[in-house]
Amino acid sequence: MKTKAIRLHGKNDLRLDEFELPEMGDDEILAKVVSDSLCMSSYKAAKQGAEHKRVPNDIEERPVMIGHEFAGEIIEVGKKWQGKFTPGKKFSIQPALNYKGSLDAPGYSYHYIGGDATYIIIPNEVMEMNCLLEYDGEGYFPASLSEPYSCVAGTFHAHYHTKYGSYVHQMGIVEGGNMAILAGAGPMGLAAIDYIIHCDRKPKLLVVTDISDDRLNRAEALLGVEEAEKNGVEIKYINTASMSDPVKGLRAFTGDRGYDDVLVFAPVKQVVEQADAILGFDGCLNFFAGPSDPNFKAEFNFYNAHYQFTHIVGTSGGNTEDMIESLDMMSRDLLNPALLVTHIGGLNSVPETTLNLPTIPGGKKLIYTHLKFDLTAIEDFAEKGKSNALFAELDQICKKHEGLWSVEAESHLLENATKHGMML
Repeated sequence: MKTKAIRLHGKNDLRLDEFELPEMGDDEILAKVVSDSLCMSSYKAAKQGAEHKRVPNDIEERPVMIGHEFAGEIIEVGKKWQGKFTPGKKFSIQPALNYKGSLDAPGYSYHYIGGDATYIIIPNEVMEMNCLLEYDGEGYFPASLSEPYSCVAGTFHAHYHTKYGSYVHQMGIVEGGNMAILAGAGPMGLAAIDYIIHCDRKPKLLVVTDISDDRLNRAEALLGVEEAEKNGVEIKYINTASMSDPVKGLRAFTGDRGYDDVLVFAPVKQVVEQADAILGFDGCLNFFAGPSDPNFKAEFNFYNAHYQFTHIVGTSGGNTEDMIESLDMMSRDLLNPALLVTHIGGLNSVPETTLNLPTIPGGKKLIYTHLKFDLTAIEDFAEKGKSNALFAELDQICKKHEGLWSVEAESHLLENATKHGMML
């Protein structure tokens, strides 16, 4: 079977290739990809090429498929897995396989599996590690976004604290404590806010900072004070760029007690050091934002580490349990992945979009891999609809859903793309 896929051939070298997939093995699964959400991790892989820890050294000779936040439909199941998986079922994949201690992952390391493709072959190790997850919910894009939500869930589970005089780690955030999410009004910050407001272990105070009023205003409009209060959380959205002394101002919200849990969502030295400075006793700093620079460093107050028991953790991705949790919360309408999506595009738009992700405003860029059209912001649907009737229709559907993407919009796009000449 032929597939079309975006493959990484070297640093900054992403290409839309068409090629023949090999014959599927008895321990493999053939699948159709429908949607993929673009991630900054793919940008980092494209920028670093073979220097990236998950990317093979021989990509110039044997390019790899990119994309790891994807969902689709199982087409054919090899003999080994026929008792567990069924053709026609929708699926999502946890790319952090951790197979035999390897960093290899779909979307970085494989030649025949990645999210930015039309058809893929899922290798045996994905199933062996229980990382192929069937999805029974509506639509496809929520399953694509279960991967970034799983990263958020894993972050919260990785936090730890201790009781005075004990060396036993109490895993998770401090329930009923003070929490701050710094540089937290971007797409992953929104996922974190959505998760922490609606999960079963919440802080009493949640302070979200950013230096963009536009991002903060959008975050507050989507996940506002009333929604947080309804779930027992006091939330504050703060632009630290307008504060003469951000550390003093942020600590003041806690009565100068400091924060039990602080998450850093931008790989910026000053933000990391600000997070360190607002930690309270036994405070946990979680460095969520993966830097592109392998030599990224920031100062940490080791006096406080010694006397105040402050500590730091870092997480990269989630695990299968985190993704199952995210999918379950979505199925119970506790999480709303549409909050993250601000743009949609066809497979053809992936190379340029991926290589320019840091400079494209908004949240998640959602790709429909069998379609061909330029990346388009939801807020621009009305304008594009003047020359394309399908986008005029999508604009009306999104307005019904408070300006957000939706399963209804996705279904309408997929059902009507052919007659509008948008198939790849």
